Amino acid sequence: MKRLVLLVVALVFAFSMTVMAADKAADKATAKAVKSEAAVKAADVKDDAAVKAADVKDAAAVKADAKKAKAAKKAKAKKAKAKKVADEKKAEEAAPAK
Repeated sequence: MKRLVLLVVALVFAFSMTVMAADKAADKATAKAVKSEAAVKAADVKDDAAVKAADVKDAAAVKADAKKAKAAKKAKAKKAKAKKVADEKKAEEAAPAK
């Protein structure tokens, strides 16, 4: 009878150790999956940030180009107006005085 009790206790102990080992393995697998998922999520966030930064940079470049074009157009108009005024002044000087 004593041997039977010891056998049952040994079997219960062996079973509980097997279950605990399986739980540890499952916990490790779960932790690894969570870590992998977190790494993927972090990479996605990093990629999204890079794309957003590139979009902002492109928008700023377009805005700067538009500003340069506007300034060039304004300078060209100012130059044309100055030339017109100079041409009119030359024409007045060239005209005979009455």
